[in-house]
Amino acid sequence: MRTARSLRFRLFAYAAIVVAAALLVTGFSLSALFSRHLERRVGQELDTHLNQLTGGLRFDRESGLSLDREPVDPRFQAIFGGLYWQIDDTGTGTRLKSRSLWDTYLDIPGDVLSPGDTHVHDTGGPQGSTLLVHEIMLVIAAPDGDHTLRVSVAIDRAEISALATGFARDLAPVLAILGIVLLLGFLLQIGEGLKPVYRVLSGVSAIRSGTLKRLEADRVPQEVAPLVEEVNALLEAQDQAISRARDRAANLAHGLKTPLSALVSDVERLRAKGETGIADDISELTGRMRRHIQRELARARLRHGRSQDRTPLRPVVDGILRALKRTPEGESLDLECTVEAALTVPVDADDLNELIGNLAENAVRYASSRVLIAAKASPDAIMIRISDDGPGLDPDAGAEAISSEKRRDQSDLGAGLGLAISGDIVESFGGRLELGTAQLGGLEARIVIPLTSPDAPSGRALPKNTQEHNR
Repeated sequence: MRTARSLRFRLFAYAAIVVAAALLVTGFSLSALFSRHLERRVGQELDTHLNQLTGGLRFDRESGLSLDREPVDPRFQAIFGGLYWQIDDTGTGTRLKSRSLWDTYLDIPGDVLSPGDTHVHDTGGPQGSTLLVHEIMLVIAAPDGDHTLRVSVAIDRAEISALATGFARDLAPVLAILGIVLLLGFLLQIGEGLKPVYRVLSGVSAIRSGTLKRLEADRVPQEVAPLVEEVNALLEAQDQAISRARDRAANLAHGLKTPLSALVSDVERLRAKGETGIADDISELTGRMRRHIQRELARARLRHGRSQDRTPLRPVVDGILRALKRTPEGESLDLECTVEAALTVPVDADDLNELIGNLAENAVRYASSRVLIAAKASPDAIMIRISDDGPGLDPDAGAEAISSEKRRDQSDLGAGLGLAISGDIVESFGGRLELGTAQLGGLEARIVIPLTSPDAPSGRALPKNTQEHNR
């Protein structure tokens, strides 16, 4: 079913049908032309025999009809040899014939011919054969007066048919080879014709993977260029729509921050009046709303896709650790980074800061004495590990913390919002966020950044020089 939907298959099927029809028409046409040519050539041969016969006719003194010399073709001498001649004197009934006729005669119609005219027709022959006959009516003077003679030469049509059949048999493999060559040519033509389509497909995949921003219209034929321009225009309109949506989300979130700050003041006044129950309820709702707003602001800042540029990882991690070292929780901790200086990742720098910053902040919050950030590159992906020696999480809680059904930002745990935002960032460029037990004894957050786009066809990776650089 998928094969029938293939454009290449359809084009090749149409080409095969056209080639087959063309070869059939050509085969029948050439066979018919050869048969006509062959019949004309045989007719010329029969006319030559007629001339030889008429030139050898003689009458003796008693007006007896005789033939000085017979045609030299040996088929006239072989019994039923396929080539026959016959001479009829319409006045006296005298008849001369070739030895090949043996005990039979040519079935000559009784129509009257004009002297000197050659008549061509078919007639029955020996052993049920069909003969092609050329005949001529002559008037020759004899001692007893003029004699009207009907001279006929005939050939078995089976010989003509055998030659035509042999030509068709020899023509068939030639046409078959021609058909194969044409089909191979069509295959090459179809492949060349579809290259721009695959180039557009590759460009779209590169855009989705973040290695390109727009399709290159100058690399496709002019027939495909309008499609490329429309795709680029669509991408531009989509970017503008996403930008407006981000701005609206950010404006909405910022617009809600002021009312939330007012609610916090109201909560304090309620507590001062002794309405602690109502104040606690409003405070809880305000906290949830604040976390949702912070998350939407973080989502609005996301680039949503793989970056076209490569971001050095070590400077980002060093900057985050320096900032955390100045916080009350981090100043007493050993913050260590073992990331190689040459390692780069296909993630936007702002998204990378947000991602590692949230996870590192959580690690600092719960660590006892040490936080370690390490990274390892492979041909297919880069794994960033953020470990601490804190209390950690059990496997079920770790899976629940990053699951889509129940985000930790819906709970009262302070680390939940950072995990939720980090999960959104990782999801935006097709990576994975995993939580497990660290070798330090606490929680380890593992960020898997694929070097091959998850939307690209299998085997399509980033440029080779980039992968070698990361190794």
